[in-house]
Amino acid sequence: MWDYNEKVREHFLHPRNVGEIEDADGIGEVGSMACGDALKLYIKIDESGRIKDAKFRTYGCASAIASSSALTEIIRGKTLEEALKVSNTDVVNYLGGLPEEKMHCSVMCREALEAAIADYRGEPIQSHEHESRLICECFGVTEARIRKVVAENNLKTVEDVTHYCKAGGGCGSCLDKIEDLIAKVLKKTVVKQNGSPTEEGKKLTNIQKIAMIQETITTEIRPALNKDGGDIELIDVDGNRVYVALRGTCANCPSAGVTLRYSVEQKLREFVSDEITVEEVKP
Repeated sequence: MWDYNEKVREHFLHPRNVGEIEDADGIGEVGSMACGDALKLYIKIDESGRIKDAKFRTYGCASAIASSSALTEIIRGKTLEEALKVSNTDVVNYLGGLPEEKMHCSVMCREALEAAIADYRGEPIQSHEHESRLICECFGVTEARIRKVVAENNLKTVEDVTHYCKAGGGCGSCLDKIEDLIAKVLKKTVVKQNGSPTEEGKKLTNIQKIAMIQETITTEIRPALNKDGGDIELIDVDGNRVYVALRGTCANCPSAGVTLRYSVEQKLREFVSDEITVEEVKP
C-alpha cells in the first residue's frame, strides 16, 4: 500500500474535472492501457487565449487520478504560454508530494498537456519522438522521452528514470542503454547566458557552444530531415541566436516554420541550451 498524503487521497477519492468536453479545442492523449496508465486531457480556450475549461479521463492508479485532477486545477485560467511552463514538479508540489515510484504519473500529465496544446495549435510537438529509437520495449519508451525526463528533472540513476517514465521497469534488458543515455545527457549539460556553471564547473566558451550546435545538427537534426529529402546548414551563431538555412525539400515546405521550431530549435534547446532561438536565413 502506497503512503499517500491527505491531499493526494482527496484528489483520488474526489477528483476534480472528470469527464469530456464535447467541443474541446484541444485533446491530448498519452500512455496506454497496456502499460497500465493512460490519460486523455480535454481543454477549451476562451477568446483571450486562456484555458477556460479542462477535463480528463484516466486509466491508472490513485497517483494517476490525483495528478490528472491536480493538473486540470492548475491550468484553468492560464494562457497557453503559461500552461506550457507548468512542469511535472508543479503537479507534484500542488499535491504535496508523490511516492518516488509514482513520479511517472506527473510526467504523463505534463505530456498530455503538451499534446493537447499542440492539437489546438495544429503543431506536431512530438513528431520527433516517432523517429526516435525505442529503448524500453516493455513500456514503449523512446530515447527522446528518456532524454527529456532526464534533462527536465535532473535524473542521475536508472532507478530515477524508471520512476519517472517506467523505462527499465520490465525485463531489464534496456538498463545499460538507459545508463548510457543518462551519461550523455548529463555530459551535454551546458552553461546558460547568466553564467551558471556546467556540470564540470567550467563556463562554456563560444567556440564550444558552436561546436555543440554543429554536432547536434549533424547527429540529431539532419538525419531526420534527410529522410524526406531535406537538409539544413548552420549559417551563423550570435550569442543564443542561431541562424540556419533550410535546403532541399525543406526550403519551400509550407511547414518550414514548424520544422524550425520543433525539429531544430527544440533539439538545440535539449542538447545545447534552453536559451537558444533559431531563425531562418533565406536566399
